[in-house]
Amino acid sequence: MDATVKMIKELSELHGAPGFERDVRKKMEEYLLPLSDEVITDRLGGIVGKKTGEAQGPKIMLVGHLDEVGWMVTHVTKGGFLRIQPLGGWWPHVMLGQRVRIRTRKNGEHIGLIGSKAPHVLKVEDRAKVLEMKDMFIDVGAKSREEIEEMGIRPGDPITPEADFFEMRDGAFWAGKALDNRAGCALAVEVMKRLQEENHPNVVYSGATVQEEVGSRGAITISNLVNPDIAFALDVGIAYDTPGFELYPRDVKMDEGPLAMIFDAKMIPQVGLRDLVMDTAKELGIHLQVDALAGGATDGANTHIHGIGCPTIAMGFALRYIHTHTAMMSRKDFEQAADLVAAVIKKLDNKVLEEILDR
Repeated sequence: MDATVKMIKELSELHGAPGFERDVRKKMEEYLLPLSDEVITDRLGGIVGKKTGEAQGPKIMLVGHLDEVGWMVTHVTKGGFLRIQPLGGWWPHVMLGQRVRIRTRKNGEHIGLIGSKAPHVLKVEDRAKVLEMKDMFIDVGAKSREEIEEMGIRPGDPITPEADFFEMRDGAFWAGKALDNRAGCALAVEVMKRLQEENHPNVVYSGATVQEEVGSRGAITISNLVNPDIAFALDVGIAYDTPGFELYPRDVKMDEGPLAMIFDAKMIPQVGLRDLVMDTAKELGIHLQVDALAGGATDGANTHIHGIGCPTIAMGFALRYIHTHTAMMSRKDFEQAADLVAAVIKKLDNKVLEEILDR
């Protein structure tokens, strides 16, 4: 297992629901410290490493997000089952029967199973419906509310998917939990690695935010900390190459190159920065895919309206099966995304910033 795979695996298998990202932040700190002049954090837990190329150059911020979709314990039944609140977007179809991890304040962690009423006792018409989350629960093997208390579980405790990282097709593809957006966190580190022996006419702040999955809250605090001139939201998109998308008017595919968002529900990328990214991809011979996603957004939603405005673009790669226990992505897409972002950064001096702002 090489260093890149090791990093993706370690980040993927950490647990960090929105608001509970500490372990992921600590691991990011380990990766960023050797690559940075200094590592700084905001008061919600966002983290960036600073690397100075030209001290008087623009401030360039690259951020993935530390959190993953999860849940929170909201109620314990008399029989010892846990009721839950989603933290981020879950489609109930993908939840039933899956393993989860509940983190307690003092008694460590516990494995549970997501359950519901057995389909055998449902009315025929109800079996075909998507089960609502209010009708689901988590079973940790307890028989009473008192046993739950003995286990140290209480309302407010975070819950995350339990799934291992693994490689497919001799390492060409990666699969695991929380690749949305630990893959973006890894990309932030990988770009810093590529810049170690390179000149760049700017100051780079690279890392990750908190609480993106519940409204891009950490993008506000990290932007206040850095006050960037340019921002890249390093995130994932949807691959439309699986059965069911044959007539869908998009052709974004996994393993066909990195991805840039030209539109989403909360941001239109700044046109000058968008064009610079597209032109650089063409120069490098990288096939840059684009998507317009009216039903989703990234941390760019808040970085691009920071202060008097911060030119921002969302970049990353297309994944299969995001917001489930196991997503899938391409190593080639990851490597090319790192090459492309690093190449764009090496162009971003004060003159190019002025040209971008003039578009």
